[in-house]
Amino acid sequence: MLESLELNNFLHPRPSPKGIDVLCKLQHFAIITYAVDPTRFVGLFPNRFKLDTVEIDGQEKALVSVVPFIDVDFTSAVYPFPKFTMGQTNYRIYIIDQEKNERCVWFLGTTLDSWTLAVPRLLWNLPWYSGDVKFDCDFDESQQIYLKYKMTTDAAWAPVSVELTQTKDSIIELPGFPDTETGLVYLTHPLAGFYHRRDGQLGTYRVWHKQLEVSSANLKSANFGLLSRLGLVTLEEQQVAHSILIEPINEFTIYLPPKVVKKKYNKLLRDYFNWTSILRYG
Repeated sequence: MLESLELNNFLHPRPSPKGIDVLCKLQHFAIITYAVDPTRFVGLFPNRFKLDTVEIDGQEKALVSVVPFIDVDFTSAVYPFPKFTMGQTNYRIYIIDQEKNERCVWFLGTTLDSWTLAVPRLLWNLPWYSGDVKFDCDFDESQQIYLKYKMTTDAAWAPVSVELTQTKDSIIELPGFPDTETGLVYLTHPLAGFYHRRDGQLGTYRVWHKQLEVSSANLKSANFGLLSRLGLVTLEEQQVAHSILIEPINEFTIYLPPKVVKKKYNKLLRDYFNWTSILRYG
């Protein structure tokens, strides 16, 4: 059973942005999560990481989330710069970095509806792909709920059609967690992400955000082409989500550029060179 986690232990002041770090607001932000058999994720990421699983009804489950939103006022966090608006969807698996003992996510990839896709894709080899993303949403400010939430993505890599519903004062239920706060730490607060770059190397980047003020939503229908194609969540399974968390708008800081994770030298080889140097040169 997972130990209980307190969100305050994972909150910290924002690291000062510099260089090309980015500030953006995420509108119509949703985390649509599925709980599935962990064996479906075998071979997707290096041995440095392990699945951060939960137990539901006596069975071990791994969690994968689809995270759609609109980047609003996407701009430099440091300098005056033009602002961009673009639809985006992230696909992430919850993992533990065993080297740092840190909860983080493994990014399968991202779809982005913008010509600026060329920068992360070509300059940094990120697994980002183009898509025509459309949101049809109606948020009622007085009730603080979505009267309508529809999103579609026309894309070769990850086509999407999803519709959510929401009722006032709905309770957040997160199966597999000892309490709601622990589940919110797990699902909403991983600040580090890892992924396979398009050139095969291991990449990573970090983000920062305040506590997300999410509420619960329900799934009316879903068709996530990427999850079906990879055999992670079947179309039938996609109709029953583990949980859906939603927030009308929030703000993220993204620290750039993303980094390439250098492979460590083999310890025996390193020791060999150390000892031969001592024997040779004293």
